[in-house]
Amino acid sequence: MNDEKRYQSVKVASIWGIIGNLFLLIIKAIVGFFSNSQAMIADSFNSFLDIFSSLMTYIGNKIAAKPSDECHNLGHGKAEYIFSLLISITMIYLSFKVFISSFVSIFKHGSYKFSLWLIIVCIITILVKFILYIYTKKLSKIHNNLLIDANSKDHRNDCFVTLLTLISIIFSYYHIYILDSLVGIFISIWIFITALKIFMDSYDVLMDKSINSDTKNRVYKLIKKHKEIQKVTHFNSTPVGYRYQISFTIYVDGNLSTFESHDIANSLEDEIELQIPEIYLTVIHVNPVEKEK
Repeated sequence: MNDEKRYQSVKVASIWGIIGNLFLLIIKAIVGFFSNSQAMIADSFNSFLDIFSSLMTYIGNKIAAKPSDECHNLGHGKAEYIFSLLISITMIYLSFKVFISSFVSIFKHGSYKFSLWLIIVCIITILVKFILYIYTKKLSKIHNNLLIDANSKDHRNDCFVTLLTLISIIFSYYHIYILDSLVGIFISIWIFITALKIFMDSYDVLMDKSINSDTKNRVYKLIKKHKEIQKVTHFNSTPVGYRYQISFTIYVDGNLSTFESHDIANSLEDEIELQIPEIYLTVIHVNPVEKEK
């Protein structure tokens, strides 16, 4: 699956995410404002974050799609994670705002107004989010795209969050108002935890976190298939967008010709990049080992 199809998939998913969440934000904000439901207001903030997230994903994806150039030899892949970092910081700030508002409302539940529209909006939200979840989940399987997969999980989680909002609204009909505030608090915590995860994932890539041990072991398994390679040293990895560039030194029989030793390295490079999609580029340095007498 080439990068062009990957970036196009993220673009389409981002656009549909913006459209769907903009519609949900409008109806949630209107109904939440007139009913003063803290759960619905918190849910509308969640929709706003989803729009912001989709917009940043769209922009970041557009920048990341640019090919490498003289000033950016490894491409622009990290743009996705810079924008993800901005998203996470905004989400953390809004999670605190929603938490404080919901906490204060515990002692001011008298202004809450039950409305049938609250239930209707929740049902519409769950339906829209479920459709977006099915759509993005299908795309993620076709393209094996991590960003689209993350979007699909976000849509799935939103279905769960809105279901809790619906439950709190139903309870409020029976004058059990505290659940409305508690759901608002839960949503704020949910937003904070999600933001923290996005922040850490983005931070790890921007700080050049090494490739995970599972992928590294898969590389070493391919190396071991080449019996000519006697030793491996200086294994390094650098994240390039959503994939990695790796480099290492192999030691082969010093009596081999230059062509023969480099043919081993070239063959191994092709195998790694073909069998391990997480690897963007493999650079292998060849050193000689004296043949035992």
